[in-house]
Amino acid sequence: MSFDGLVIAALCYVGLLFAVAFGADRAAERGRTRWSEQPLTYTLSLSVYCTAWTFYGAVGYASRSGLEFATIYLGPTIVLAGSWWWLRRLVRVAKMHRVTSIADLVSARFGKSNPLAALMTLISLVAATPYVALQLQSVSLSFSVFGQGDVLPGPLDLWVAGGLAVFAILFGTRNLAADERHHGVVMAIAIEAVVKLVAFVALGVWVVWGLAGGAGDVIARIAARAAAPDAAGWVLRPDRWTTLIAVSAAAVVTLPRMFQVLIVEPADERPLNSAAWAFPAYLFAMSLFVLPIAVVGRDMLPADISPDLYVLHLPLSQGKNGLALLVFLGGLSSATSMVIISAIALATMVSNHWLVPLYLMMRRTDAADAPPSNLRNPLLVSRRIAVLGVIGAGALYQTYGGGQALAAMGTVAFIGVAQLLPAMLGGLVWRGATRLGAYAGIVSGATVWMLLVFLPSLGWLRAPDFGPVDAQAAAIIISLGLNILLFSVVSLVTLPAPQERVQGMSFVHAVAPEAAAATAPTNGGGASRAEALLALARRVWGGDEALRFFRAEADRQGKSGFLPDVTADFLSRMERRLAGAVGTATAHAMLAQVGGQRPTSMAELMAVAGEAQRAKERAKRLKDDAGELARTARRLQEANDRLTALSVQKDAFLGQISHELRTPMTSVRAFSELLKLPDLSAEERSRFASIIHDEATRLTRLLDDLLDLSVLESGRARLSLGPVNLHEVISRAIEASSALGKGADLIIDRDPPSEHLMVLTDADRLLQVLINLIGNARKYCDSARPVLTIRVRRLAETTQIDVMDNGKGIAPEQQDLIFEKFSRLNDPSRAGGAGLGLAISREVMQALGGTITYLPGHDGAAFRLQLPLRPPGLSPQERDLQTES
Repeated sequence: MSFDGLVIAALCYVGLLFAVAFGADRAAERGRTRWSEQPLTYTLSLSVYCTAWTFYGAVGYASRSGLEFATIYLGPTIVLAGSWWWLRRLVRVAKMHRVTSIADLVSARFGKSNPLAALMTLISLVAATPYVALQLQSVSLSFSVFGQGDVLPGPLDLWVAGGLAVFAILFGTRNLAADERHHGVVMAIAIEAVVKLVAFVALGVWVVWGLAGGAGDVIARIAARAAAPDAAGWVLRPDRWTTLIAVSAAAVVTLPRMFQVLIVEPADERPLNSAAWAFPAYLFAMSLFVLPIAVVGRDMLPADISPDLYVLHLPLSQGKNGLALLVFLGGLSSATSMVIISAIALATMVSNHWLVPLYLMMRRTDAADAPPSNLRNPLLVSRRIAVLGVIGAGALYQTYGGGQALAAMGTVAFIGVAQLLPAMLGGLVWRGATRLGAYAGIVSGATVWMLLVFLPSLGWLRAPDFGPVDAQAAAIIISLGLNILLFSVVSLVTLPAPQERVQGMSFVHAVAPEAAAATAPTNGGGASRAEALLALARRVWGGDEALRFFRAEADRQGKSGFLPDVTADFLSRMERRLAGAVGTATAHAMLAQVGGQRPTSMAELMAVAGEAQRAKERAKRLKDDAGELARTARRLQEANDRLTALSVQKDAFLGQISHELRTPMTSVRAFSELLKLPDLSAEERSRFASIIHDEATRLTRLLDDLLDLSVLESGRARLSLGPVNLHEVISRAIEASSALGKGADLIIDRDPPSEHLMVLTDADRLLQVLINLIGNARKYCDSARPVLTIRVRRLAETTQIDVMDNGKGIAPEQQDLIFEKFSRLNDPSRAGGAGLGLAISREVMQALGGTITYLPGHDGAAFRLQLPLRPPGLSPQERDLQTES
């Protein structure tokens, strides 16, 4: 196969992965995650464990050390098949705390300490950078097998790294998900898992039954190789086997990429039931033909060919170009899946625990309720920079780090990330574990790893001689042993901080960390503080997701609208939700910066830290009853306050209506009397008649509003439903409101392409609502440069129209009353009319089967109209028409 043809095949394959990832992401945005959340997809995504080191290096490893290569697969098999119950609990705790990475998990357990998370990020990054370089080099070497030389030109290496970076950025950092899941990437990794398994098994079957004389011949070759004089590496070493199995078992949960797919990506722990047997089966299939390929390749290929590349040279030597291409794509899948997932996982850690805390420190303000503006974009940019940094560091290491050191980097990385396991596992099972103990264990273990394993692998230090014990096995025993020892001893002699006690109980008992006085408002609570928190949430999650969360919290408390009371319970849930986007430590810092230090009373800490298991069920029942009573009392109090306010508004409304009716009637009567005078000039008679006409028109308009509201409230309004282009209706509303002559300097910000949506509704009634909203903006927007923003978009079940101005908005205490017919929020002298516009708008939208809501948390007054896809009162013919459209 020509080199150009190979490049084209690789590009087509990567294009297919782009299409799969894009389609899965679009489906997930619409709520269709049936394929990406299948247990089979989850199991296949775990195959990111099988990297290019497995696809190419395992054969070379087996050629030098016999069956020792199997230790790398036995560790994960033991963890998945024998410890699935522990993994289920780990997933449950991670989902409870919205964990985004292993550094996030450990930092959350030990008091939400960002310095601890930053330290773990550093260790993970150091361990992973040479491993990423290994994947990039494997792609280059696999290209070189098909090319004319042994090494490809440098620019192609950069193209490989750049393409993988683009993929990771497009599908790993498109938005800030509240649960940090990447459906598109998972689907692409699942496809790659199938490709590399099929490729390796196909090659193995061809080698055993196509090149060799079958299974018996291969077994004979293996026995002969084991008995050869130069096969000293094939001798079983219990110390190496034991330690390698241990670090590979640790790596399956501590490698950033494995933690991402194993713990972060699943929606819950249920997929582990299938993965407990399916993933070990996958590993068995991937390793079944490693030794046969190694011995047959050694017998049939020249001695100067690297055993790592037997998988490509064997089919090429026999003219099997199609099989060689399939194997090449399998190796490409192994390398790309590892680099993409590692880049996403490490970028999340670097962003959440290095870049974002640095950004918050730089943007720190004196005002407790003034959040840094525009957080969403800096967060996304920081992750994209981190992706480029991770892959760029791997590319630089590949260029300047030396190829000889890369061969052992798989095991070196395993030993490095294994240093994170004692703190993670100890934090899950031992309430007495402390942050200082975690620091002591991780720092000591990582230091030993650097001195005895990492630096010697680069040739910068000489590995010490441990006599009969293998140097690598001794390094594993010393580093992990010292790690566990110091973690335990320091935890025993130190006391956990109050926040660590709260988190420790939550992690060890797998219960939500709710505060004892969950329903009591915290210091400084109120609508203004809730608005500040909503503004923070909008800047991190986006407007719609933030509004959904705040409305759900208000409903939980028995309140209407979007602004719940700022209770300890609410802050706890909001912090966990924020943690899903920026990490637990950063989320904790954000809430502390925006709303002041989180209040945690000593009574709450003692209640959480104390042993209360014997009364757990009774306390739960009492809490549920008290919560229900509190919600009912809150609803009654809110209804009473609402009725009281409406009563006051009703009196003011009746007075205003009396004034509005009496004024034109008085004018009509007075000028009618004047018209009876015989000595009036023609000019005066015309002027008085014009005044009578204007006042009668004003009186008629007021009576029409009252009658219209009465008809709508009684449900007797007749609708004329038909297909309507929203762009045309909005344009008509803008023209009609501009004819009022007020607010002529209002700037209209529209997105015309998005407005061209056909809806089935009553055009005149919808126009009535839009005219009212735009007219209000013209009257009441008090900005120096008034701007009205109109945005339209189609959702799964509704069409959404947002109308927002940049004025001062509506005060939080008045937002519950703006749609009531007796309410007037402004001075009546500022604008004519009786203030029925929003009340009529609400009734119109209800008649159309939709809603109108006020959106808090914006810079000005913001209203959202939602029209259903199937409005009420459709005839069968109209329903058919809508279906066809």
